[in-house]
Amino acid sequence: MIHLVTAVVKPFKLEEIKDALRGAGIVGMTVSEVQGYGRQGGKSETFRGGEYQVSFVPKVKLEVLVETADVDKVMEIIATTGRTGKIGDGKIWAVDVDRALRVRTGEVGTEAL
Repeated sequence: MIHLVTAVVKPFKLEEIKDALRGAGIVGMTVSEVQGYGRQGGKSETFRGGEYQVSFVPKVKLEVLVETADVDKVMEIIATTGRTGKIGDGKIWAVDVDRALRVRTGEVGTEAL
């Protein structure tokens, strides 16, 4: 069975997370630049002497398809590597993937990984 592990993390942690996953044998990943907010509710910034509220904070969203047996390992690697200990470190979640197909070869299921 396959799971999709999704993580929303701070952008400057991306390379470190990518290297840690690659070192653990995880070879594929999709990355998107996203914006959002959680408990922090955005942040205040000062520009030309005026303070203004930024509602959405820039983040990156990582998506990794893995076999079910690797889900906990991947989540732990992302959590450990992405942690700064400050508010806004992000979230990680995993969901079942009903089907997967490699477009080039037509392989399905775990063979498509």
